[in-house]
Amino acid sequence: MPRIRGTKEHSRRLRRMTGEGAEKFIGQALFVGGETIQVEAQISITRGAVSGKGHVPSAPGSPPSADTHRLADNIETVQLSPMHVEVSSNAPYSAAQEFGTSKLPERPFMRPAVAAKRQEVTDLIRKAINHVSKGSFNG
Repeated sequence: MPRIRGTKEHSRRLRRMTGEGAEKFIGQALFVGGETIQVEAQISITRGAVSGKGHVPSAPGSPPSADTHRLADNIETVQLSPMHVEVSSNAPYSAAQEFGTSKLPERPFMRPAVAAKRQEVTDLIRKAINHVSKGSFNG
């Protein structure tokens, strides 16, 4: 029977890919990706916004125009577990802005932020996974 070569190195690579250090490294990339989306959403709300007397609401279908900045200030990225990151807005009216209501047309800010940053975040996570699979990370 022929002997298989490289089994020890392959076993070491598999241990690196499934270990706690690998999970932490990829989790960090996920968190950075979440923060990238968060910042994009916040910028879309505050770009060109005027607070107070000169405030002009945004057009339906475009991101909300910040007045009090409460919506943008309440967007956060949270690491729920090592491999689970959530970006959310905790302002009480964020869902009404994002999806609209029977009386308020939608003014999405999260969905466009995800769409705008999807490739950048995907590339970031792909890079982290490649580093882990090659063992070139500090895990």
